[in-house]
Amino acid sequence: MIDQQKNTVPLDLSYLKDMSGDSAEFMIEMIDMFKLQTPLYVADLEQAVNASDWEKAAGFAHKIKPTFSYVGREDAREHLQEMENNLRNGSNTGQIPEAMKELLAFIQVLYRQLDEARADLEARG
Repeated sequence: MIDQQKNTVPLDLSYLKDMSGDSAEFMIEMIDMFKLQTPLYVADLEQAVNASDWEKAAGFAHKIKPTFSYVGREDAREHLQEMENNLRNGSNTGQIPEAMKELLAFIQVLYRQLDEARADLEARG
């Protein structure tokens, strides 16, 4: 389940800071790449969920989940882990469409958070 409280605070970019040596330029590149690739991955996941292709959906969930850790949203990674587990085990599949809906709503919030983080990094120089 996605932590709604984390939707209203700045992202914790400590992972990116550590990975980049605190390079604002590198962190901006990573944010841009995330915003470019994630919609494609999420669209693939959504399409598989809508088709009730649980095996494909599990693969897409697995592919997407680590990226949320990079931008400080471990709660979203855990949400995808739970989706992946349910998809792979064929358990709670009735909850998958609702979990997908929650993810889609969250993604819009995350993009706003990423835009704010990017603006802060740009201002830093």
